[in-house]
Amino acid sequence: MTVHLVGAGPGDPELLTIRASRLIAAADVIVHDHLADASILALGRPDAEIIDVGKRPGRPTPQETINALLVHLGSQGLEVVRLKGGDPFVFGRGGEEAEALIAAGLEFTVVPGITSAVSVPAAAGIPVTHRGVSASFTVVTGHREKGGSRSINWEALAQVGSTIVILMGVSERAAIAERLIAGGLDTTTPVAAVRWGTRPNQHTVRTTLGELGVTHLESPCTIVIGAVAAFELGARTERELAGGGL
Repeated sequence: MTVHLVGAGPGDPELLTIRASRLIAAADVIVHDHLADASILALGRPDAEIIDVGKRPGRPTPQETINALLVHLGSQGLEVVRLKGGDPFVFGRGGEEAEALIAAGLEFTVVPGITSAVSVPAAAGIPVTHRGVSASFTVVTGHREKGGSRSINWEALAQVGSTIVILMGVSERAAIAERLIAGGLDTTTPVAAVRWGTRPNQHTVRTTLGELGVTHLESPCTIVIGAVAAFELGARTERELAGGGL
């Protein structure tokens, strides 16, 4: 039997890959993050064991504990799905889990998922690249571990001129905006923050870089910074997701 590191996509169950759906339906155990949509978990067998290892503020599950759990389950001869939001190798710590399984001599597979870095902006009508506007995009994490170094050179990133997509950046948004402005980005640079992207309760807040720090946002959000953040090519999308029709 095998451990499968499966990307669940941005949230909408219809955006699961065919392979992900098949593995979820066949799994003995599903180990999931706390943002996993209930409708995705419902695709599992009625007798499948469901284990929530989601990292929440005030109730963290250490990564080492998750690694050990996967090794334990994989050693029991079970078909295990480790379900991770988006893509398991895009800020999902899937690489660390893969390393733990390799060290334990266990078989595993990686099932890519649609990353929220691209799909969530798209659901809000925002293309991360657009001819004549932005020829590239950079995906960065806004999360900074306590006691960790500031590994992202935001000032240098401001000079690139590409779209910036920030995951897990709500709590650090004021500091990030300050450093991007210090790096040369104008305070009027468009910003869009999309919460619960691709789900029925999707909501987009539009602001500017100068106002980002004081704009009310709640996690989980995908933050898009750059000229493309002003686009609303899918203006109908959120109304349709909410069931409001055209």
